[in-house]
Amino acid sequence: MPTRTARTAWTGGLQDGSGQVELASSGVGKYDVSFPKRSAEDADGTTSPEELIAAAHSSCYAMALSAQIGNAGGTPESLDVSADVTLGPDPAGGFRITGIKLTVRGRVSGLDADGFAAAAAAAKAGCPVSKALAGVDEISLDAALV
Repeated sequence: MPTRTARTAWTGGLQDGSGQVELASSGVGKYDVSFPKRSAEDADGTTSPEELIAAAHSSCYAMALSAQIGNAGGTPESLDVSADVTLGPDPAGGFRITGIKLTVRGRVSGLDADGFAAAAAAAKAGCPVSKALAGVDEISLDAALV
């Protein structure tokens, strides 16, 4: 199986520094990062580790769900998946990811709402990124057919 690489170049301290994260394996881009913008409500044109985790989780989950739907005898027509990753204080000091909310709306043929819900739950349990994030207190799931 392949290994994928991202690289970050950082200058300065935590509060006054900044960096650029590069998606090195794909070469699709470099994105600005900074701690003050990471911890602010408005990202103001920068990304963050949490947004990158959300991107990884939503895309991995969409793939896992499409497989589970197929395994259950259905056909995925479209899946709209979002992942909300929350950064919060760590009681031990510093910060940690305090929760992730996966939301999916799907157009699926061959499965009813219960079948879709079962496939959605199985995808959450089987998604490699969900497994990697097992230390997060709660990964919630809101799944529905449209």
